[in-house]
Amino acid sequence: MQEVRSTGLTSQSALTFTAGGQTLAPQVGLDFIALSRRRQPQVELKDSEVVFVGYGITAPEFGWDDFKGVDVRGKTVVMLINDPPITDPQTGRLDDAIFGGKAMTYYGRWTYKFESASDRGAAAVFIVHETGPAGYPFAVIAAGSGRETFDVGSEAASQQRVAVEGWITLDTARRLFAAAGQDYATLKAAAARRDFRPVPLHARAHVTVANTVRSVASRNVVALLPGSDPQLRDQFVVYSAHWDAYGRNPALAGDQILNGAADNAISVAMMLEIAQVTAALPAAERPRRSLLFFAPTYEEKGILGSQFYARNPLHPLARTVANLNIEPLDANLAYGPTRDLEVVGRNPSTLDDYAAEIARAQGRVLRPDSEPEKGYYYRSDHFEFAKVGVPAFFVRSGVDFLDAPAGTGEKLRLQYLVNDYHKVSDEVRSDWTCGGAAADAKFLLALGLRVANADTIPEWKPGTEFKAVRDASLRAAAPAK
Repeated sequence: MQEVRSTGLTSQSALTFTAGGQTLAPQVGLDFIALSRRRQPQVELKDSEVVFVGYGITAPEFGWDDFKGVDVRGKTVVMLINDPPITDPQTGRLDDAIFGGKAMTYYGRWTYKFESASDRGAAAVFIVHETGPAGYPFAVIAAGSGRETFDVGSEAASQQRVAVEGWITLDTARRLFAAAGQDYATLKAAAARRDFRPVPLHARAHVTVANTVRSVASRNVVALLPGSDPQLRDQFVVYSAHWDAYGRNPALAGDQILNGAADNAISVAMMLEIAQVTAALPAAERPRRSLLFFAPTYEEKGILGSQFYARNPLHPLARTVANLNIEPLDANLAYGPTRDLEVVGRNPSTLDDYAAEIARAQGRVLRPDSEPEKGYYYRSDHFEFAKVGVPAFFVRSGVDFLDAPAGTGEKLRLQYLVNDYHKVSDEVRSDWTCGGAAADAKFLLALGLRVANADTIPEWKPGTEFKAVRDASLRAAAPAK
């Protein structure tokens, strides 16, 4: 058990905008949500100037700066969700060379946007939520309104963060911009150009956040299966599957338990099965490298358990050769096996090559990310390993079922997202066979053993955003000559 020391914060918020002689009073949970990670009982912003800063991105490698040197200290900034959609003039399609084209980069994640505003001393950030680009409806965000959030950083670090972090609905943004004499669609289109400059909305934000603060200790659960090779057993292949769900929502009538059967109990069960199989192998068949089975806490609170581990690793990160993360992103694992598996994200390493070999051997197909614009790669535990340079691989369940009509997988995905994701209805059902989970566990077992027994360790491929971090880590850990 690795104790994860954290601060719990329960925020109750209120927001009004004044613009063009109008007062807008969005309703919390319906039109906006806001919280503060400051360790103080009351955070209040009065007459904070509101500035639209496009996508809130500064990316020198793309010649992109949404701030253009404009001082936003003490101001409330409104940002668009995701990356700017840059079109290739030759093809008319999104340009893969800039912000990943259709695929989201880390610049598009809300975590980056809050970090970006914090670095510039903004007082508050409101991200305009749009369901299509986000990949989930506003109701998913609203479900966390007024509920406890957690932070694993220090108190000093929390004071460096923007005071208020929030989201507003698309309709709220449109009303705010209209009251300020601006057209939301026009400014959104302007924000997709390099020459965009921040636009003062001549509006004021008034925000109050009342915080209940407490110290909380949760736990990461970690198990080690030592490797059989004396020369390689101090290198580690990590399987991860977060054990937390959304807990209980006392505001609901009747059933209040958000069980998290698909997200993420099925994945934890898969990891336990893989652990049992590998632990039962005869001594002569034990993997050469050690296997680490890692069940982090707080994934649903911002991947915090994995973030804590990355800052406080039980085994050196330079000797952590790979992370294989398990999270379905839908309920398809609960049903029958599929012909396909879907690789999440565009962060290639040689793990992709191993995976392709194993899929072929098992008569399966690896498909590219079907929704790269939603940035799923940045939304689960493997990302905290990738950020510190560890090659990380993430697949989701497939959609091409062996024993169901075409289109069944896509239909089940959509049903889960709309009806069950982070809701009380994410619970075990009578028609669940878990045949998909069994098939995918066999794939992940084979992949882990392939990495654990290989003569060389996985590497990020050239041009991947995490390669420089990994290379620096390995150089620092190399013995002096």
